[in-house]
Amino acid sequence: MVATNYNKRFELLRQTLSAEITGRVVAINGLTIEAVGLSVPVGAQCQIRTTIGLPVHAEVIGFRESITIMMLLSNNSGVACGDHVSCIDIQTNIPVGQHLLGRVLNGSGEPIDGKGPLLCQIKQSMKTEHISPLDRTRIDSPIGTGVRSIDALLTCGRGQRMGIFSGPGVGKSVLLGTIARHTSADISIIAMIGERGREVREFIEKDLGPEGLARSIVIVSTSDEPAPLRIRASFLAMTIAEYFRQKNNDVLLLMDSITRVAMAQRQIGLAVGEPPATKGYTPSVFSLLPQLVERCGKDKHGSITGFFTVLVEGDDMAEPVSDTMRGLLDGHIMLSRELANRGHYPAIDVLDSISRVMPDIVEEAHAQCAKDISRLIAIYRDIEDLVNLGAYSPGSNPEFDLAVTANPHINQFLQQPMFEGIGLQQAINDLLQLVSQLRDMNAANYMTENQQQENQASENQQPSIGMDRMMAGI
Repeated sequence: MVATNYNKRFELLRQTLSAEITGRVVAINGLTIEAVGLSVPVGAQCQIRTTIGLPVHAEVIGFRESITIMMLLSNNSGVACGDHVSCIDIQTNIPVGQHLLGRVLNGSGEPIDGKGPLLCQIKQSMKTEHISPLDRTRIDSPIGTGVRSIDALLTCGRGQRMGIFSGPGVGKSVLLGTIARHTSADISIIAMIGERGREVREFIEKDLGPEGLARSIVIVSTSDEPAPLRIRASFLAMTIAEYFRQKNNDVLLLMDSITRVAMAQRQIGLAVGEPPATKGYTPSVFSLLPQLVERCGKDKHGSITGFFTVLVEGDDMAEPVSDTMRGLLDGHIMLSRELANRGHYPAIDVLDSISRVMPDIVEEAHAQCAKDISRLIAIYRDIEDLVNLGAYSPGSNPEFDLAVTANPHINQFLQQPMFEGIGLQQAINDLLQLVSQLRDMNAANYMTENQQQENQASENQQPSIGMDRMMAGI
């Protein structure tokens, strides 16, 4: 009780002190506003009282000597030199609780779905302490995604961090919607960062659907919003996910896309004078990404399984954000534009994808069957050009023959309807059934080839016997 009263008094004191910190605007430089007399930390929330009487909100992003640099959280209409600036909050606290389920929030944690105010009584700071590596528990159980090719060949574990890599227009959002609707996790947190405004309602109503929304929380910060708001939306989603993990839930976090989070941080970094590094990305970008990703994982309470989409610029997998994220994540799913153009959904390139925890969470028979299918896909890919040109002659290699025969069956297995989910156990059973079918086909082919060889040998012997008889007669 004493500790609770002390915390309440401290919070009131902090709010009182923050309200007394004031300054004034001295310059607007591009996307930033400069103020003097404002001694507050980076990340503090400020309010500018414009000459026309409208309040404008901004966030402190850096300093230069005695000048405080801020970036607006709304448009800068009406801001003038000499306007009064006051600090309204040093530490951002957001509402959390079960009442968030089924709601759509903006980057500030405010509802935008027209369903009324949030009824959450608990508030949690967006800045959490670093989790010790030894406080994390091992990932030892799979989590269903509803996508057969992922659950069977790229099985993900509870608490794993996966990346979905692709260029624009290859099906990332549709795949995320399928995972959100059919996941075996308790709660889904969906962060749409830097998306087009048109796609938000389309994703919620079409890809996610009423059933998916009922067990989800959606955080939206579109591409036209200021960079600090996009950054805040990503940490807002992570904070909410951490709250539900502490309540013994298995949480699925879907962030689309981490690339636009990096772009927002690059915009902030350049605004405060950071030197641009690779392709214009500033050093703070590569510091921010692990801070965000490392907050996923599994502990003694629950788990946060993270799926982060990575927008690959120009389909170049070596670009900075893609290269960095592959090193931070526990696996990656590559979407192929070639497969998408063929109408193959989901357009997952199995050979270029990997789940690093799969060997630890699946049974040996499952793992061996997944290897067998991947091997047949690799063999067929090596001879695909010969098959398409008609230059491949059956019977030259038994493995090649099996790969050609199995290819249509494997392609059928890797595809599924866009809005249909397949359970984890069903996906595994389908995989075992497919491998059993292919082994039977291989055995039948082997017997057929032996029979053909015997027949050929018999035919080859007939002329020689006839010749012997002829020679004997002579």
